[in-house]
Amino acid sequence: MSPDTEQVAVRLTQQIEASGPVSVAEYMRVANTAYYGRADPLGAAGDFITAPEISQMFGEMVGIWLSDLWLRHRPVACYYVEIGPGRGTLGADALRTMRRLGWEPSVHFVENSPALRAKQVQAVPDATFHDNLETLPTDAPLFVVANEFFDALPIRQIVSTQGGWRERVVVQDGVSGFAAMPGACATEDLIPEQFRTAAMGSIYEICPEASSIMQQLSARLAKQGGVMLVIDYGYTQPALGDTLQAVQSHTYGDPFTNPGELDLTAHVDFFELSNCAQKCGLLVAGPGDQGAWLSGLGIDQRAQILAASNPDRAADITAARNRLVAPDAMGTLFKVLAAYPPDWPQPQGFGL
Repeated sequence: MSPDTEQVAVRLTQQIEASGPVSVAEYMRVANTAYYGRADPLGAAGDFITAPEISQMFGEMVGIWLSDLWLRHRPVACYYVEIGPGRGTLGADALRTMRRLGWEPSVHFVENSPALRAKQVQAVPDATFHDNLETLPTDAPLFVVANEFFDALPIRQIVSTQGGWRERVVVQDGVSGFAAMPGACATEDLIPEQFRTAAMGSIYEICPEASSIMQQLSARLAKQGGVMLVIDYGYTQPALGDTLQAVQSHTYGDPFTNPGELDLTAHVDFFELSNCAQKCGLLVAGPGDQGAWLSGLGIDQRAQILAASNPDRAADITAARNRLVAPDAMGTLFKVLAAYPPDWPQPQGFGL
């Protein structure tokens, strides 16, 4: 355990000793804040690889998709906004494609990690940084991209017990440091009717922070115009299940061991994100499978062009394409959702 991780564990231990068990959401918030603040976790040498790091083709397809909407609507001014931009790789690839198609929007990144901001500045030197959504521009349409952002937000877990539904909480554990167990407070009112008689041990997850962020951005788009593109792994209908997972060095680990040292994520509830957008008056396209979306935008043709121009890398380019699109890789696990105002064009890639 690193000194930084020890500090996180000590902080959580002191909080539990002083006030009792913490929710899974609070545990996840503390752990991930420390995790993303200490270093760059991306890439082969890090803990995980995101789609933009697999191939430039991913960011290029995002750039093509955004450019199509811009060309069909032609706002006088607009902003490219990315929340949780990773290393800035997606932004750099998408913006390069946009420039080739005739537009160069002002760039705004919402990012709190100093380590990742340093990488983002190198990739997109002209980006303006924000700590939160409140300081984003209000005077023109926003073209918002959230790739693998929502999965890292803290989730609440509610578990079915003999005594009813209870929020799952984290306590100290002498073996691994921490452990999860049902708490004392009843949470029946948070469970959809169709799940209330589920078997004991069933887990239902909610992510209030994801709903809040989606509502804030949707309200902005309803007022300012623009579009939001969400890409992440998740599910499209309400469901039961424990999706909390931890990754370190590309290997799954125990979420309740060494907080701050592992990346904690959970599957994204696209049904809830869609509802948030629609409640704000937006239309929704998707969610659809990432593989089908990328194929519809022309990733196969782009892979062929890149392979022909770089014959020594042809096998790697094909492998990257397959990883992004194939059903047994990222193609069906990852979903794509778009939200936009009724007076904006229908986005491409969703079979509309």
